[in-house]
Amino acid sequence: MSREHGGADAQGLARYDFSSNANACGPCPEAWQAVRQADAAHYPDPAYTQLRQILARWHQVEVWRIVLAGSASEFIRRMTWACHLHGARQYWVPRHAYGDYAQAAQACGMRRVADSRAADLLWLCDPSSPLGVSQEPVPWPADLLRLDAAVVLDLAYAPLRLDGQPFMFEPALSAAWRLYSPNKALGLTGVRGAYAIAPQHAQAQAAVLEALSASWPLGAHAHAMLLAWAQPAVQQWVRDSLQTLRIWKHSLTEALQAMGWNCLPSLTHYFCALPPCRLSARGLRRHGIKLRDAQSFGLPGHWRLSAQPPHSQAALLHALRHHHDVYDVEQGGEA
Repeated sequence: MSREHGGADAQGLARYDFSSNANACGPCPEAWQAVRQADAAHYPDPAYTQLRQILARWHQVEVWRIVLAGSASEFIRRMTWACHLHGARQYWVPRHAYGDYAQAAQACGMRRVADSRAADLLWLCDPSSPLGVSQEPVPWPADLLRLDAAVVLDLAYAPLRLDGQPFMFEPALSAAWRLYSPNKALGLTGVRGAYAIAPQHAQAQAAVLEALSASWPLGAHAHAMLLAWAQPAVQQWVRDSLQTLRIWKHSLTEALQAMGWNCLPSLTHYFCALPPCRLSARGLRRHGIKLRDAQSFGLPGHWRLSAQPPHSQAALLHALRHHHDVYDVEQGGEA
């Protein structure tokens, strides 16, 4: 199955990469230092005893509720498989959402339903991707309190909310699984590692997920990153980076709107936008630029962009103004 993602591709990493939602202020110096100093010559503790205790203490939950994962995508697949093994046959995802939710469910033969009340497995993300807005509502709070349904709240972008407000589902966090993948906020997406917090009522399901896990789901570098994530200095760096991201996003959206782009509102440093004419991904790539085509998200003609430093923005704007090959003239665009 073909999967589309932002970031590097077969051509390597674009010089000016707007396609990834990673924090462009990164990498976080403290977390990066911890990763570089990780002991890759030896196995980590297979039980990850210290890491689980630190994360549990930080989130103020019991240790059994911390479920470690090789990445958010690995957790998505393991969670879906666990639910399917225990009878889940129908799933619900938002209209515009990360493709791995549906891909994992489809691989298990599960059927997508439009009514969240009929689903055995529900995926929510706040702020959402690709739009960067608060999750579209579902019947509330009945769905999250149904013990026969698994509800997962993906919080990958919660630390990157530019408004500083709590995410939409905070009142029901105890009823939903919470999935965290700190590498985006830290600007370390090349380090794969994540964790989830199980709901209070889901101890048996957490045990199933642990049983389905491979040995050592986290390597030494991911282990170091997650330990750093819980440190006050690292959390402060993330908060401080938001002001820079606000400035970069404002300058980028203003410049694009002046050129006729329709930039959709978002709460994050990334957003979707519709250009006044069709763009060519190949043409942009020839000039070292990569945006994320949003067609796979159900937004044809739109592109997802993340806030980048001024020199990257200058390169993008120069290409849009002066290089006709970035426009897809053959499919109806006009240079």
